[in-house]
Amino acid sequence: MSSQVTIDPDPGCDRNEQGGRLLRTRLLRVVRRVKANVDARRLPAAIKEQLRIDRNGLPAMDPGSLPVIDAAIQWLYRAQDESASRDGGVARSFDLRTGWESSYPETTGYIISTLVNHAAATGSEESRIRARRMLDWLVGIQMPCGAFQGGKIDSRPVVPVHFNTGQILLGLAAGETTFGSYRRPLCRAADWLVETQDRDGCWRGFQSPFAAAGDKTYDTHIAWALLEAAKIEPNRGYAEAALANVHWALTHQRANDWFDYCCLSDASQPLTHTIGYALRGVIEAYLHFRDPRLLKAARGTADGVLTAVRSDGSLPGLLASDWSSPVDWVCLTGMAQIAYCWLTLYGETSDSRYRDAALAANSYLRRTILVDGPPDIRGGVKGSFPIDGEYGKYQYLSWAAKFLVDSLVLEQNFRRKGPRSAVA
Repeated sequence: MSSQVTIDPDPGCDRNEQGGRLLRTRLLRVVRRVKANVDARRLPAAIKEQLRIDRNGLPAMDPGSLPVIDAAIQWLYRAQDESASRDGGVARSFDLRTGWESSYPETTGYIISTLVNHAAATGSEESRIRARRMLDWLVGIQMPCGAFQGGKIDSRPVVPVHFNTGQILLGLAAGETTFGSYRRPLCRAADWLVETQDRDGCWRGFQSPFAAAGDKTYDTHIAWALLEAAKIEPNRGYAEAALANVHWALTHQRANDWFDYCCLSDASQPLTHTIGYALRGVIEAYLHFRDPRLLKAARGTADGVLTAVRSDGSLPGLLASDWSSPVDWVCLTGMAQIAYCWLTLYGETSDSRYRDAALAANSYLRRTILVDGPPDIRGGVKGSFPIDGEYGKYQYLSWAAKFLVDSLVLEQNFRRKGPRSAVA
């Protein structure tokens, strides 16, 4: 795996650049803290109280995986019931300022797989029924071309979007595998993704109007969805299109294994959330094709993220191209995604660094969760920790709960069965 970085031939220049970058980072943090303190004075009492709790630090006691999984699953149920659009989809988030938002097709799509897996593992009929409601709602809003819209169900403009279609395809694949009645909408979505893919493997034509324009290497998460579809329909070119996208993305993996074009808004310092998307897509491509070059690429990025782990097991929410960060808040969604990736890589490589980092990250994540308290936030996962961080500020995000459950379930599985059987 590549771990080389380009060294400036003039060490003095290099030190000056590093010193300037460090000073800018410190100044930026001070400015953000001052702004946050000013903004906090105008906030409702409930948010002020949550900020006070978060700034006191995490509780020492880890509640354990089972109580957190149960609480997070119950929160996802509530997010479906309390969605402002009341349509069977899952609310985008619970916002401490405004309450429950409307349903979010994209994340409803991949929440389905979490619920069907929960049903299979626990026998929960409620999870099965709820997953079926989500699937039927999504089929009902599929566009004539086979695509799905970006944003929330009531967002405007209503346009087909590659990324959102890919995430819903994950749910359709889980639905077809579990219930056996979603093959047609699955093929319509997957066919559209193949037909609209650029020749170099990138998806450019139907980008989200709610994210910055430009190429996106985290679209490997779409590639993963096509690989799931290929397990059901192996002869429609889905796997080939997926591999083409992953190969394209890897042309933008730097010598130190950081990805260019890997953020929703600022490609110079991507979120751990979008890094997690990109990494998961490469890992899933390796698991499908068993090409050691894909494993090497995945390990390179996973190792780069390891260098950013802090002493408490957390990761800063943004990571610049040298794996440093200008922020001190945590993107809990990205941490959960990367913990899952580390556990998967541990299962494939037996490298204990991945295991240890994942277990520390999951413990940190569990301690951010309320397993009792008000139902709108009990089991919910904040966008950021502290809650006034820049990702999902003052919100509890539906996809964050999904990724946390997935990571904790994988940890439980490998504790019970051993790492290789857990990720098989």
